[in-house]
Amino acid sequence: MSVTAESSRRNSVPQAIAELSEFLGDRLSTAQAVREQHGDDLTWNKGQPPDAVAFVQTTGEVEKLVGICGKYSVPIIPYGTGTSLEGHISAPLGGVSVDLSQMNNIIAVNPEDLDCVVEPGVTRKALNEHLRDTGLFFPIDPGADASIGGMTSTRASGTNAVRYGTMRENVLGLTAVMPNGEVVRTSRRARKSSAGYDLTRLLVGSEGTLGVITEVNLRLYGIPEGISAGVCPFPSVEAACEAVILTIQMGIPVARIELLDELQVQLSNAYSDLGLKESPTLFLEFHGTQAGVVEQSEMFGEIADELGGGPFDWATKTEDRNKLWQARHDAFWAAKTAMPGKESVASDVCVPISRLAECVEETRRDLAEHGLYGPIVGHVGDGNFHVVLFCDMDDAEEVKQANEFLDRLVMRALAMDGTCTGEHGIGQGKMKFLQAEHGAGLQVMRTIKQAIDPQNIMNPGKIITL
Repeated sequence: MSVTAESSRRNSVPQAIAELSEFLGDRLSTAQAVREQHGDDLTWNKGQPPDAVAFVQTTGEVEKLVGICGKYSVPIIPYGTGTSLEGHISAPLGGVSVDLSQMNNIIAVNPEDLDCVVEPGVTRKALNEHLRDTGLFFPIDPGADASIGGMTSTRASGTNAVRYGTMRENVLGLTAVMPNGEVVRTSRRARKSSAGYDLTRLLVGSEGTLGVITEVNLRLYGIPEGISAGVCPFPSVEAACEAVILTIQMGIPVARIELLDELQVQLSNAYSDLGLKESPTLFLEFHGTQAGVVEQSEMFGEIADELGGGPFDWATKTEDRNKLWQARHDAFWAAKTAMPGKESVASDVCVPISRLAECVEETRRDLAEHGLYGPIVGHVGDGNFHVVLFCDMDDAEEVKQANEFLDRLVMRALAMDGTCTGEHGIGQGKMKFLQAEHGAGLQVMRTIKQAIDPQNIMNPGKIITL
C-alpha cells in the first residue's frame, strides 16, 4: 500500500468509528486496555492494537459493520478468544477488531443427522457441555478453549485429529460476511454436494482474510461406548516415533497419540504432579466398544514392548483420563512456568509420519548444538509436532538464535515434503515460508484475495501481501 493510500486510510478511521458507535453504542470501545488485549496473542509476536474494538451480536450487525468499514477502507480483524499463536489477531494497519464472543448461540442440534449449527463465539467446551445429554460430541480439541469461529478460521486440529481429522473435515458449511458486505452461505446441510466451487473449504483456514464467519455447521459424533487412555515411556524419541508409525500402519484405530520428550515430561511432572518416568513418553487414547478398547490397548502394548518401551499403563476411569489429558493440554504452561521472565513462541511443523522420527531427532540435535531450551510435544499420529522456545526479548542475540532455529525447523520440514504449520496457521509469523512451500500456488492465493477483497480490508498483513 502506498504512503498516500495508507495516510488516507488512517484519516478515515475516526469517521468509521463515529458511524459504528451510532449503532453499537457502548459495545464499541476505544479504551487502550481493550485495544491492547485484542492485539496480543499468547506468544512473543509483537502486539499491534486496533483503533477500536466492536462487540457484535448478530450477523446483521457484522454486515452493517463491514459496510461501514468498506466505505472508509478501514481494516477488519476478526477476534475469537485470543488464543492464536502466529499474530493472527494483531492490527498492523490499525482498524477495527470484531470481537465475536457475544455471538455464542447454539442455533440448532440435529441428532439424527449428526450435525449442529453454531455462532462463531461458541467455544468447544461450551458446545460439548451442551451436547452431553444428546450422546454426541464435537471432537476437535486444540487444547485451549478456543472459539469455533477461530478454530474454523485457522483450520485447527489437536489431539483427536489422528482419528477425527481437522476442522477441514468437520466443518460442513458456514455463513460469512464478505468484504463487499454480502452474506454468503457456503453450502446446505446435505452430507455431500458437487454443486460448484467448494466455498466452505476456501474459507476454512483463510484466517479472516476473505470474510467474517458468523455461523458454522459442524459434524458431530456419537460418544464412544468405551474409552481407554494411558501412558507409555520409551528409551528414545526414535523408538516412540517408530511405535506411532507401526500403530498407524497396522490400522489400530487410535483416537489420540501424543509425544512428550523427556524435557517436557520433567516439566509436566512438576506442573501437573504426574509422577511419570522422565523419558520420551506417548500419551494415547482409544475409542470404541468396551471390548474393542481393551483389544486396541493390548495390541499397542505389544508394539511398545517390541521397541523396548513400556510398561503401557492404561485406564478407563474418566477422572484418570481427564487428569492425563489436562496435563497434556497444560504442557505449554508447564514449560512457561519453568522459564519466568522469558517470552515464549510455540512453533509447529508437520511431516509425513515416515519421516517423523528423523525430523524430531534432527530437531533435538539442533537444539542441543545451539544450546537452546525447547521441549517438544506433538500430535504425532499425523506427523505434527511442536517446539516451545523461550528467550529474553531484551537480549538481541537470544532472539536472533531463536529465530534462526525456527527458520531451520521449517526448512527441515519442507525438505521432508512437510509443511511449515500443521495447525497453528500462518498469520504474520510464518508468511515468509509460503513461497518455499507453495511456489506458484502463492500467486493463485494472491489472485483469489485480490478478487474477493480488492480493498484489502479483511485482516490485512496476514498470510499474503498484496
